[in-house]
Amino acid sequence: MVDHLDHLVLTTEHEAECIRFYTDVLDMHFETFVGGNPPVERRAFTFGNQKINLHVKGREFEPKAHTPVPGSLDLCFIASLPLEAVIARLRVMCVDIVEGPVFRTGATSRIRSVYVRDPDLNLIEIAELAP
Repeated sequence: MVDHLDHLVLTTEHEAECIRFYTDVLDMHFETFVGGNPPVERRAFTFGNQKINLHVKGREFEPKAHTPVPGSLDLCFIASLPLEAVIARLRVMCVDIVEGPVFRTGATSRIRSVYVRDPDLNLIEIAELAP
């Protein structure tokens, strides 16, 4: 019945820092678009064929999760670069690695990952497919 994930929603308390993290650190594209009913300007991060819609705590769009809470996400992204290059970029951007590199089980194969936290303390796993 379900084929793939189209988008997810990230709720932030720290809008500017969140935008900087996902664009500068993770190299996602930031876009604005008009959506909803009534139509309003919205924001999102895009990468590949996916996007993360951005909600600011207290100003969420309807419908929304029952209890949208910043810092409750645990996301895993497959990197477009080797993990060593990701680690080097994180160091340059002064982003602390919480754990890793470690081997994990991904959706389709074994992965090698590092874990960081975004400005809302969501756990962000960045991985490469393991040989």
